[in-house]
Amino acid sequence: MTDAPPPRTRRIRYKGTHPRRFEEKYKELDPGAHAGELRKVMDRGQTPAGTHRPICVAEILACLDPRPGEVGLDATLGYGGHARELLARIRPGGRLFGLDVDPLELPRTEARLRALGFGEDLLVVKRMNFAGLPALLPETGGGLDFILADLGVSSMQIDNPARGFTYKSEGPLDLRLNPNRGRSAAALLKALSREELAALLVENSDEPHAEAIAGALHGQDVATTVHLARLVRGVLSEDEARASLQRTFQALRIAVNDELKVLDQFLSHLPAALRPGGRVAILTFHSGEDRRVKKAFLEGWREGIYRDIAREPVRPSSQERHDNPRSSSAKLRWAVRA
Repeated sequence: MTDAPPPRTRRIRYKGTHPRRFEEKYKELDPGAHAGELRKVMDRGQTPAGTHRPICVAEILACLDPRPGEVGLDATLGYGGHARELLARIRPGGRLFGLDVDPLELPRTEARLRALGFGEDLLVVKRMNFAGLPALLPETGGGLDFILADLGVSSMQIDNPARGFTYKSEGPLDLRLNPNRGRSAAALLKALSREELAALLVENSDEPHAEAIAGALHGQDVATTVHLARLVRGVLSEDEARASLQRTFQALRIAVNDELKVLDQFLSHLPAALRPGGRVAILTFHSGEDRRVKKAFLEGWREGIYRDIAREPVRPSSQERHDNPRSSSAKLRWAVRA
């Protein structure tokens, strides 16, 4: 007696010519079987669901100049797009450490990179925060030749409603990069006073309507992304709300993950982690991050720690901004250890 074949399931249906909901984008979520569909999505200037398009790849490679035999660090591995290019350039004899705090995406990224032929002798993957950089140094053999940190949130996190990173889809108001640690954005909102929330919005995203938004959110039990969006739209015009919602989610995400404190710790550890002549490149996406990186590099240059730094940030090309609108706010700064 043979086993009965599994029942056939109907493919997901959606209205119109392009799927809108995350779960409807089954072709994008299965790139192995639908590579052509991903190309169509990217040609429209969009990022396929479940993927991420690395930003400023050529500019980062020019700054870091990875060479065969060198030891480097991708401090924010994400989808692995930058790491893939770095790994190809440090063969033979090189080694790249890849760090990330996301327990959901990190195993998928490691599996993709292993499938491309990057073995454990070449790529070392660790789930850890880059603020813990000193703990990694004993494994590097005396320091690192180059370090990359891409501080942006990956598209895989933004697009998945279950992660709570976007107001465009219904989902829990979470915003944690590691959903198993710390408190969610919903819990944070309950704990903040109106004044504290307004100050947070200004500090983390330069929000011009911070007082109005804080007034709308304070005292509310905001459990979902859509509920938050509805409250903000209730006190702002549609045009104002569109930009303010992006900034509000950014400000809450930064606070939930303590991103600015973590960045300050990382910047303080950089000089001891780099070998003489070592290069570091940091990609930022808002003014609070960029100010910190600029200040740390400038102070390090004045003190003789860095022999050269970026005088002005490197921006994505006009073509990249057209092809990938999510790159528009990116700023890249670099430094070279003395």
